[in-house]
Amino acid sequence: MQFDYVIVGGGSAGSTLAARLSEDPDTTVCLLEAGGRGDNILVRAPAAVVAMLPGRPKINNWAFATVPQAGLNGRKGYQPRGKALGGSSAINAMLYIRGHAGDYDEWADLGCDGWNWDAVLPYFLKSENNERGGCDVHGGAGPLQVSEQKSPRPLTEAFIQAGESLQHRRTDDFNTGDNEGIGLYQVTQFHDAARNGERCSAAAGYLLPVMNRPNLTVITKAHATHILFDGKRAIGVAYRKGHRDKQVHARQEVILCGGSFNSPQLLQLSGVGRPEDILPHGIEMVHELPGVGQNLQDHLDFTLSYKTKDRDNFGISLPGGLNLMKHIHEWRKTGKGMIATPFAEGAAFLKTTQDLDRPDVQLHFVIGIVDDHARKLHLGHGFSCHVCVLRPKSRGTVGLVSDDPLAPPKIDPQFLSHPEDLEVLKQGARLTRQIMAASPLADYIHKELFIKGEPDDAELEQYIRTRSDTIYHPVGTCKMGHDDLAVVDPELKVRGLEALRVVDASVMPRLISGNTNAPTIMIAEKAADLIRGRVAPLKS
Repeated sequence: MQFDYVIVGGGSAGSTLAARLSEDPDTTVCLLEAGGRGDNILVRAPAAVVAMLPGRPKINNWAFATVPQAGLNGRKGYQPRGKALGGSSAINAMLYIRGHAGDYDEWADLGCDGWNWDAVLPYFLKSENNERGGCDVHGGAGPLQVSEQKSPRPLTEAFIQAGESLQHRRTDDFNTGDNEGIGLYQVTQFHDAARNGERCSAAAGYLLPVMNRPNLTVITKAHATHILFDGKRAIGVAYRKGHRDKQVHARQEVILCGGSFNSPQLLQLSGVGRPEDILPHGIEMVHELPGVGQNLQDHLDFTLSYKTKDRDNFGISLPGGLNLMKHIHEWRKTGKGMIATPFAEGAAFLKTTQDLDRPDVQLHFVIGIVDDHARKLHLGHGFSCHVCVLRPKSRGTVGLVSDDPLAPPKIDPQFLSHPEDLEVLKQGARLTRQIMAASPLADYIHKELFIKGEPDDAELEQYIRTRSDTIYHPVGTCKMGHDDLAVVDPELKVRGLEALRVVDASVMPRLISGNTNAPTIMIAEKAADLIRGRVAPLKS
């Protein structure tokens, strides 16, 4: 089979890109996705994420693990990633966050011309159909449905009021370019009458509505095994479907949208990257590119959890189970209630010191007890608050464990390898505990889990090393730029090769100050215009 464009990976970027490129009826597009359609009830019902996130069993989830992390007392980290059309937007908390304007201006300062805040904002607007309508900072006609939360719990309002009592400003919009403050997240959720309250994954917003286009071919359960090259030119992709090996060819370009783990892995399996990462596995070198799999960055997260006697939240109890049945009925009827929740209802972006130009920690306030990514359950009811370091200085890697394309990648975030990350996380944890102890939120607390009393600095460090892990925002492993570790240029073309691009979160040169789903969709929107020549060529 031959097409103009072959896209590998139907996640947030791949779904967006396939839908945009296939708008031209004279352009043929093939999308390969290793997972399924991503449109069943577990995806559509937001609260059902609790069945997919733990990865036991692996439902729409790659459920990767890291190598043992020295900074986390030798523990292996857990890395859930979406495996379905929509990718991680099919299993995430639906939080719509763009980051801070300074993040993108910093990209431009690093040599990523055309990726400053003013240049990317139009693509955020293009993607968005915000329930609030269109304005200078929001789009009102895009495919991605962005909604107010349907039924935030009183517990979450108590969190916001507790933060206000400590002089953290309330904000009703974290996406203007300045995200400092405390409030409610907006979410990627349908707000029309027909699908009100359902998750709007990138696939649900962009791809599934156009699957009947004659120039668009979507192949699910198709695991890419390597890129096909003619010299230095990418000409197609080999993939495995069931027990059969197949190929698909590209007249124009091959575009990798596998994300920060799978895109560098596929490049390395195809002989592109560092010789020391490739040759030991018996793979022939095609092109030496030192940055492939380097520069991995992720938001390391520490979670505080509390038990409460309040049952207007998620928990394990007979009354809670009966209450949940009522909420299921309410969601099916109106799209509201706790089944519509993102779990992480409350947001805060805070500065650990006031001389910073932008917040350096983010809080996710969750209406349930979170322990080991919901893989450890607790009787009773409670709530949790995550705190993460927004701009970590630790850098990790992604590599191969073997030449087997079906093997998971070797993921080494090297969490806390830079000492400043630990200091920021300790300060962030203390800020968070102050909010937890403030009224009216303190009135909900029956007892704190996992931490005893008021830990000193050394004790808090041990709690962090024992309990911290990712909040699911890996980026950077095919970074954009012009330096020695840059894998793609600012037009997202792989350096030194022809007809090959990477379009996903792996191209971010630095991690943005927030959740990465909306920025990944923005990257794909901008890439579609770059590919179609709808924007001026960027400076070299």
